[in-house]
Amino acid sequence: MDIAQSKRKENIAEYILYLWQLEDLLRALQFSPEAIYSQLVAPREVDEEQKHIYLLWYMDIVNLLRKEGKEETGHLEHTLHLIADMHNLHLQLMHHPIGEHYRKTFAALMPQLPRLRQMVQKEEISDTEIAFRALYATMLYRIKGGDKGGEAIKDTIELISPVVGELAAMYGKVERGEVDLFKDM
Repeated sequence: MDIAQSKRKENIAEYILYLWQLEDLLRALQFSPEAIYSQLVAPREVDEEQKHIYLLWYMDIVNLLRKEGKEETGHLEHTLHLIADMHNLHLQLMHHPIGEHYRKTFAALMPQLPRLRQMVQKEEISDTEIAFRALYATMLYRIKGGDKGGEAIKDTIELISPVVGELAAMYGKVERGEVDLFKDM
């Protein structure tokens, strides 16, 4: 909860990836309140009232996953909507003067999008969601300690991370009112 809140304020991309990881962790714990408490809540050095708040927050996510029918796979609609918002920003940056640097960064990734789309096996998702799925897959691969595919991981980090990072930074600036996308139009 506290990590998610700080990530949401600081970096929307990290927030989305954190929630995706949390979804998988809750699934691994089989949505068991006891397992969630012992693994995620009890180790925290906070008072019992705060621990109860943490447990309720995790259980809210469990309930959302169940409500959305995503007990086994998939991501919460909340994060998918955020990615859609980021994709809308991506489209704006591709056409407005303020997106000049972003367009150059994205241009390096464009030739790899068909390969990534094929790997994801979902034609209907946006380029932004493809980038997130590739980053998340890379993150999971690193967590599992895979020693093969080092070049693919390197490609993902070198090509996708700058695009998502710049898009997330711009998203934060737009959200805080620090940037006007339509200036100089």
